[in-house]
Amino acid sequence: MENQPIFTNDAIVFGLLMLALGFVFYTESKKTGFWPVFYKYIPGLLMCYLIPAIFNSSGLISADISKTYFIASRYLLPASLVLLTLSIDLKAVFNLGWRALAMFFTGTIGIIIGGPIAILIVSTFSPETVGGAGFDAVWRGLATLAGSWIGGGANQAAMLEIYEFNQELYGGMVLVDIVVANIWMAIILLGIGKRKKIDNWLKADNTAIDELQQKVQNFSDKITKIPTLTDLMLILMFAFVAVGIAHFGSEKISTFLNDNFEAVSDPKSALSSFGSGFFWLISIATLIGIILSFTKAKNLEGAGASKIGSVFIYILVATIGMKMDLGKIFENPGLILIGLIWMAIHAGLLILVAKLIKAPYFFLAVGSQANVGGAASAPVVAAAFHPSLATVGALLAVFGYVVGTYGAIICTELMKIASGA
Repeated sequence: MENQPIFTNDAIVFGLLMLALGFVFYTESKKTGFWPVFYKYIPGLLMCYLIPAIFNSSGLISADISKTYFIASRYLLPASLVLLTLSIDLKAVFNLGWRALAMFFTGTIGIIIGGPIAILIVSTFSPETVGGAGFDAVWRGLATLAGSWIGGGANQAAMLEIYEFNQELYGGMVLVDIVVANIWMAIILLGIGKRKKIDNWLKADNTAIDELQQKVQNFSDKITKIPTLTDLMLILMFAFVAVGIAHFGSEKISTFLNDNFEAVSDPKSALSSFGSGFFWLISIATLIGIILSFTKAKNLEGAGASKIGSVFIYILVATIGMKMDLGKIFENPGLILIGLIWMAIHAGLLILVAKLIKAPYFFLAVGSQANVGGAASAPVVAAAFHPSLATVGALLAVFGYVVGTYGAIICTELMKIASGA
């Protein structure tokens, strides 16, 4: 049995996470002394992610025992998507153009080809790492990574069913997934602090993104006011009524599809991700936010709707960071190495294509996270650039769910060939 953390009560765990967030925001607001220099190199968002990781790694708290991530991802994430989408200009989002989709699909292709190439590279000096026979074959386990890194949890579960990997060994693959995906997320967050330099190097055209940010900012400035208690109550009403509707709808839709369509209920089917409640939860919450943006509810942005949405996003960031165990990075070096090479190929291809098509770092970061991180982290990364951009992350992540299983199957068949099975 694993060592018990010092604190198992979620009220205490949540208090520690809020302490970490408060500490980061307070120190980041300092204009003189050590902290401005520190945050010049280390973005505040990365610290909101790393401090909970240190808490988890040191045995202070445990992501395995705590329910804080579940609550943040199921309640606060959909609420934040509603509030961050409330004032969105949908036409301006679509004006972001083809580069957003190009970078998303580049990320998908990077994962599809990265797996087999990583197997070929590692097999040259450590064939036993990529071997295994029957249901123990490593390529079968890596299929679950492909599902997770193109779509999300539902696609990962589908790949486990399709390729029937030995479930006793599955924990090792989950470890690789968490370690490598979190290292890559940390690198992306680090890059956000240097995005101007990166965009200059990419010779990126930021016009559409700047226009979208400016439109939202102008609208916000025009209607900004000191929020009353009524305003704050209305903001929370819209947010959490929408969460309730999204949960109700996601349960009904996923149950209906699973009960009536064999292709959805079969875990081995490429359409099984449509049976995922989380897929529908994110889709419905985003849709409600978009619908509200055409009503007077969008004026609540003036009372700070997106700021409250951002608070929810940062709490989610802290709970995601808590899942990272820094001590486990070296626990299974062979498999971790495959994951790191795989992710490096994904990253390299994104950088190459971004350079060729002059895509901004925003599209690179969000295109990657819509694949690798899915609906839980793509809006987080998008909102880190500007709250108005969270919708872009959510829409691309939903897209990732749709193509996830198909892409993962192609990747797995290539990995099967690469490992000589």
